Amino acid sequence: MSQQESQTPDVVVLPDADQLARSVASALVARLAAAQAVHGTASVVLTGGGIGTAVLERVAALAAEPEHAVVDWGLVDVWWGDERFVPVDHPDRNELGARESLLTKVALDPERVHPIPSSDAGFDEPEEAAAWYAEQLAAAAGDGGTMPRIDVLLLGMGPEGHVASIFPESPAATDDRPVVAVRDCPKPPPTRVSLGFAAITAAEEVWLLVSGEGKAEAVARALSGADPVQLPAAGARGKQATRWLLDTAAASQLPRA
Repeated sequence: MSQQESQTPDVVVLPDADQLARSVASALVARLAAAQAVHGTASVVLTGGGIGTAVLERVAALAAEPEHAVVDWGLVDVWWGDERFVPVDHPDRNELGARESLLTKVALDPERVHPIPSSDAGFDEPEEAAAWYAEQLAAAAGDGGTMPRIDVLLLGMGPEGHVASIFPESPAATDDRPVVAVRDCPKPPPTRVSLGFAAITAAEEVWLLVSGEGKAEAVARALSGADPVQLPAAGARGKQATRWLLDTAAASQLPRA
């Protein structure tokens, strides 16, 4: 049994979505600062969705306060867990939401920001964009590796248990490549590019951010050991730590301690 399989996920429950976003933002700033203290740099994989965007807004607010200016944003590498294969300025782009909520408000090095290609970036097919993004990850890894060090990989979760753009019983759920093209998503837009489990489980820490009663059943199933092919969130594990960061509603079907 691997360390990831034997590791018990850390479950943190906050009263509501707003306090969840605030708590995750503070924890993320602290974790990136700690990574920089050890390595000189830090790296994060971003997620979209309501709670993911709320966290980035809170991080931007913290970064504006002198007492919280502990992260050197110029030495943070930013990646994405998945992206919609639509034009670069399309409102469905996770990149657009991240730039509006955080990336334009901190002093990032543009060379360290790694968006997944849009449909108008010169790639005719999502498979080509996925292969290119895998090459970028491998180049950042160096020494023949496929994944650079990722300090924190943020994920949201859908009510049916999807993470990134890995949907239940979809080809992506059994694909062993680090980056995969996703077609015919049950949730629009249907064409996407996503990190696969090989990339997700290579991260040092995976944080799943989940809010709302509509996701409570999937949270409970994932934490009770569901098959990742049927419920992909169950397969999202970090090398060193896996953290489920929930509001009370999302945690409502967990067993009482």
